Amino acid sequence: MPGAYPQLIQLDQKKPLTAVIKEVCDKWNLPGPDNYALQYADGVQTYITESVGHSHHLKCITLSLGCIPNGSDSGVRCDSLKLLADVSTDITFAQEFISRDGHSLLVKIVEDAHEAPLIMTHTLTAFMELMDHGIVSWENLSSVFIKKIASFGNAKVLDTSIQQVSLAILESMVLSSSSLFNEVKHEITLERLVSHLQVTNQQLQTKAMALLMAMLLAGGEADRQVRNIIHSSSSVGDEMAHYLYVLQTVRLNHLEARMRTPLDSYNQEQRDMLHGLRQAAFETESESGLSNERRRSLCAKEFKKLGFSNNSNPGLDLSRCPPGLLALDTMAYFASRYPDAYSRFVLENSSREDKHECPFARSSIQLTLILCEILRIGEPPSETGSDYHPIFFAQDRLLEELFCICIQLLNKTWKEMRATQEDFDKVMQVVREQITRTLSSKPTSLELFKNKVNVLNYSEILKLRQTERLHQEETLAPPVLELKERLKPELLELIRQQRLNRLCHGTLFRKISSRRRQDKLWYCRLSPNHKVLHYGDVEEETEMPSIEALQEKIPVADIKSVVTGKDCPHMKENKGKQTKEVLDLAFSITYDVEEYSLNFIASSRTDFCLWTDGLNVLLGKEMSSESMRSELEILLSMEIKLRLLDLENVPIPDTAPPIPKPPSNFNFCYDFSQAEQ
Repeated sequence: MPGAYPQLIQLDQKKPLTAVIKEVCDKWNLPGPDNYALQYADGVQTYITESVGHSHHLKCITLSLGCIPNGSDSGVRCDSLKLLADVSTDITFAQEFISRDGHSLLVKIVEDAHEAPLIMTHTLTAFMELMDHGIVSWENLSSVFIKKIASFGNAKVLDTSIQQVSLAILESMVLSSSSLFNEVKHEITLERLVSHLQVTNQQLQTKAMALLMAMLLAGGEADRQVRNIIHSSSSVGDEMAHYLYVLQTVRLNHLEARMRTPLDSYNQEQRDMLHGLRQAAFETESESGLSNERRRSLCAKEFKKLGFSNNSNPGLDLSRCPPGLLALDTMAYFASRYPDAYSRFVLENSSREDKHECPFARSSIQLTLILCEILRIGEPPSETGSDYHPIFFAQDRLLEELFCICIQLLNKTWKEMRATQEDFDKVMQVVREQITRTLSSKPTSLELFKNKVNVLNYSEILKLRQTERLHQEETLAPPVLELKERLKPELLELIRQQRLNRLCHGTLFRKISSRRRQDKLWYCRLSPNHKVLHYGDVEEETEMPSIEALQEKIPVADIKSVVTGKDCPHMKENKGKQTKEVLDLAFSITYDVEEYSLNFIASSRTDFCLWTDGLNVLLGKEMSSESMRSELEILLSMEIKLRLLDLENVPIPDTAPPIPKPPSNFNFCYDFSQAEQ
């Protein structure tokens, strides 16, 4: 009770609620206990009824219809209606208020429309809250009331708060029954509804969008120009995003019927569309003079070139649902809308004989299915969904236009992958990824989508996959990269030892004479103490000669440098006569004694890398071969994975946690000597 001091009163819950209220009113000397009720003072301030226990902190409030006085004081009426709007959310109050015909009073205020904007806002809000409880049917409303609410929504100059509540009331009317939908449809103008979508007021824009969604769901019709209005909106809230998602889903689901309908071989219109694809691709002479057998043979040949699997009866290819007739629609749209691109695609692939041809029909059917899955055609709108594509609101025939871009992308990707018929599924997976990644960037126009998806070629997809795999394995996390750097010296030392051990084992080399006869063999190996290189001629069947059997030797201390390729002395002597293969395998050791050199030609690239790395290690230089880099990467990867085994599913932070400050003293060491005593 306003102005009264709160009192702690113990109420007997065994008594009827009316008796309890009477006791409270008597203690405060309040007349007419029938006009009062008990309400929770804390938390959700609901009213107390016989079915709800009246414990906890309670307060006594008035429940009379006198809260809407008819006097001339507009301030009092405004405060009373504001209070009414607040308490109308409670089902108990709403039932009592409506049982006393209070809602009729609100309807009368709206129909008269003589009140100030703020009072009208509170009136409409209270009415909306009362109707939301479902106690009174929406169909009981008069035509005068509906026209008045619609006039608020159509008004060009009006308080936005009134328009927001009016649009919300109209939305509830549309969703409640088909008769009210038809009445609202005649009263509310689409032009005015569209203008509400252009305002900067997000709440008004959202309410207008909600009404548009309700009308769309109820009647299945919406003006196309709404899409361009939405497309120009700078920022979209969560609720608006949901309505845009619903609009997109409902419109795209109009294609579901075609998607789930297989081609009917006895339907003349569908047969004409199918043969129209063939005639648009191939300039055929008049078929009227051909025999039936000759005509069937010609058609089968051309349908095969088009890429149909069942060339004698191509309708069987379109019997799978989805995509059903939708695949035929997209192919026909591409052929009529972009005839040059269509003819180029078909003729380019039908004339190839290297098994790298891309089948147009088969690819189109699968691509249409992929687009249906990405755009979720046939799925009902989710109550919480908000994932919409801005490109949808800038294009009337989104699926068909996306198909026209993506079928050309597919042909481009097919050539980049040098694919054959066996690679069909792999190509389609890449194309799906190209489309999905591009749409996830939310392009706002077809031109932007086309540019982005064409930049995302096959090599870029491979790079993205590799990067994502590394991120997934957390090998690019800063702490892991730091760990890699710490492990490198140890692993490089391991590779150095392996190279030196390989040199100690030795390798068999061939001598190439001036006559290009490879008939002499020689062997070279490093001494166990890594101080001398021993080499000498050997016989064909020699496996690993002993150091004593190798007559020649070079002290490692005398080695001056290691040179490779065309810088080798034996390559310079035969300049222009050596093949690139030989140049890639040639290396030489130069040493100080009279500028001599020991020349090698390795039998393989592996031996070349092992020896050049090993010789550089002997000289105290860095190893630089591609074999070393590959082996280092493998060892690092294995070592990192082993070290991270215990951290599976544990997120690794980018930065180390801060080191806590040292304690104020260290007098917490346990004295073990006392425990031993």
